[in-house]
Amino acid sequence: MSPLLRRKTKKKTGERMVTLVSKPGCHLCDDARAVIETVCAETGASWEEKDITQDETLHRAYWEQIPVVLVDGEQHTFWRVDADRLRRELGG
Repeated sequence: MSPLLRRKTKKKTGERMVTLVSKPGCHLCDDARAVIETVCAETGASWEEKDITQDETLHRAYWEQIPVVLVDGEQHTFWRVDADRLRRELGG
């Protein structure tokens, strides 16, 4: 079977990592952080926050989309975080 047609195997919920790419003084980042904290607490997923102003690679990739949410290193969403959609992605 072609690798393009194979489904990705999702990790177990507790093994999932959510990354918030944010910047200081961003009110949308504050909103995203609150949603991520709540959903990760409910699902058992881990989360981290990375400051785009401290990482040139992240800045080049995402500067127009802040805040950006990555799940297991892949972009999940940007600007606004939908709690239900994030829960579904994390299997919760």
